[in-house]
Amino acid sequence: MIDYPHQAVLLLTPLDIAGSTAKNRLVFGPHETNLADGRAISDAHVAYYRRRAEGGAGIVITETASVHPLDWPYERSPLASQCSPGWRATAEACHRAGALAIASLGHAGMQGTSAYSQRETWAPSRIPDTVTRELGKEMESHEIAEVLEGFVGAARTARAAGMDGVEINAGQFSLVRQFMSGLTNQRSDDWGLGEDGANRLAFPKAVIARVREAGGLVGLRLSCDELAPWAGLTPESAAGVAAELALLVDYLVVVRGSIYSADATRPDSHVPAGFNLDLVGQIRAAVNGATPVVAQGSIIDPGQAEWVLDDGRADLVEMTRAQIADPDLANKLAAGDSQRVRPCLLCNQRCRVRDSRNPIVSCVVNPTTGFELTEPEAAAEQSGSGRVVQIVGAGPAGLEAARIAASAGATVHVWEVAQQTCQLVRTWTEAAGREALGAIADWLTNECEILGVEVHLGHRVTSDQVESWRSAGDAVLLCTGGERRLPEYDVADGVRVYDAIEALDGTLDLGALPDGPIVIWDPIGGPIAISIATSIAHATGGRHPISLITQDQIAGTLLSLTGDLATASTRLAQLGVSIVKHREVRAVTNEGITVLESLTGTTEVLPAAVFIDAGHRVPNHELGLGDAGDAVAPRTIYEAILEGRRRVIELVGNIRHEVHP
Repeated sequence: MIDYPHQAVLLLTPLDIAGSTAKNRLVFGPHETNLADGRAISDAHVAYYRRRAEGGAGIVITETASVHPLDWPYERSPLASQCSPGWRATAEACHRAGALAIASLGHAGMQGTSAYSQRETWAPSRIPDTVTRELGKEMESHEIAEVLEGFVGAARTARAAGMDGVEINAGQFSLVRQFMSGLTNQRSDDWGLGEDGANRLAFPKAVIARVREAGGLVGLRLSCDELAPWAGLTPESAAGVAAELALLVDYLVVVRGSIYSADATRPDSHVPAGFNLDLVGQIRAAVNGATPVVAQGSIIDPGQAEWVLDDGRADLVEMTRAQIADPDLANKLAAGDSQRVRPCLLCNQRCRVRDSRNPIVSCVVNPTTGFELTEPEAAAEQSGSGRVVQIVGAGPAGLEAARIAASAGATVHVWEVAQQTCQLVRTWTEAAGREALGAIADWLTNECEILGVEVHLGHRVTSDQVESWRSAGDAVLLCTGGERRLPEYDVADGVRVYDAIEALDGTLDLGALPDGPIVIWDPIGGPIAISIATSIAHATGGRHPISLITQDQIAGTLLSLTGDLATASTRLAQLGVSIVKHREVRAVTNEGITVLESLTGTTEVLPAAVFIDAGHRVPNHELGLGDAGDAVAPRTIYEAILEGRRRVIELVGNIRHEVHP
């Protein structure tokens, strides 16, 4: 494991890019937000970008805007012809904060959809998209000309609005990339690849040339590994592509992914941070100084970002998810407060928004993200001064509430029955792929310590104690978490049923398991059961058959929202975990697990030596109705932090906004 430096030096160094100066090497990259007003850059967009610029980002790149009206890849995708007012406001906000503002431009091509435009998608060739299964229309010459004109028109609009330049998307969801790849381009005309790919760059060169007409900076986001070596762009072939295109642009962002690997561009915590760095270094060597190279790929640790620059892998570093989690990342580094940077967990649970729900971009550890106009962070007076706040529960809800109240000047006490803060979160870190969750527990604990919060561990609060606090005029917040839910199936006398926590906290001794199958019941369909199955499979080394029962068609169906569904299924298959689908548990006995087949109504008994119920929990109401988080309804860290923040503001009164640490 690399011991990254804690002090950012190179990361905060200015860089000249074709006559424009980025005040540092920290880039906030383009990504879907669902903040658009129709297809226009909205006031919420502007507030979102302003917050990152004021937090110290050197370059802010706005959400990719389609350059042609028939390209409508998701409902709230910006359309360049409608973005001028929003771009103007964004440029003004970024410039006031000293950041460069770049407009990302693109066309999704065959990776779009006809759902919103009610028109065919356009593509280099007649090849169906692997996700939607739509077969795009092979573009005719006049349609190619329309798209090229769309690029230059969009670039002119962005420049007229005050943006410092544009970034052309030739990465994921990109017609430009599709024209460059044998996966998607089978044309035989001037826009085809030609013999041995000799004409591979015809379309991207035409796009760059037209965009150059608008003036300003021109960047290129380029997929340098489509992860499909039989026909796609490979690191070896992309090196030559990048070297040639680098001569035409002012900076180059190195990404990966294609029609077969959409989730590979932005994977979750199962993929190591900085996964793209070898590829970035290879491409930078090929570019040989022709243009600055931007590293991308789950870079969330400022120390790793500093190492990337020091090692010569790149000239700038894109830390998008890190700045979604903490918009003040650059300012904290400049102040020498790297240990106070709010951590990104790489969980994709709230920042990945391209799905049927149309959620607004946000962040598990920072629910104000995406809601800057309604959940503002900027702050206030010491409005809690003189107040005493008693908080029961040192989970994410309780600690966030304590942090907010202490920031506003209140005297805060947190009471926790366990011997450590965020015990449940720390237990989840024992599950495979969930190790990163511990970072938010550590951060909240550290922030409370810095702010002088008194945390009392190993103390069980009584109803009388709560009443005495209230009688004394203290504000009381119950963040008592959740507890085990009684099973909705029959359990025979003497049969042990383990819950998800017991499967991870050592209660279930994996070294002394009885012979026979391990069966896990997953009525939720999220990450918990799959992570437990994976952890146990690794720990037992295949000595026990493992089955996962789900009522759904596929295991872990909710993982589709975070982009981990396909890879999770692969991991389970590789570990030999059996998936029992369309079943619901009806009884647990010494003979086994009785399950109901939901499609036919028949029952069967599955053998089981160990049974784990990874189902829902219920609120802990031992001291009364809860105020925030799992004490209201067991959900995720996101709701816990959001509700803890909101509720303490209501209780203490007049704490309008969070004080920046």
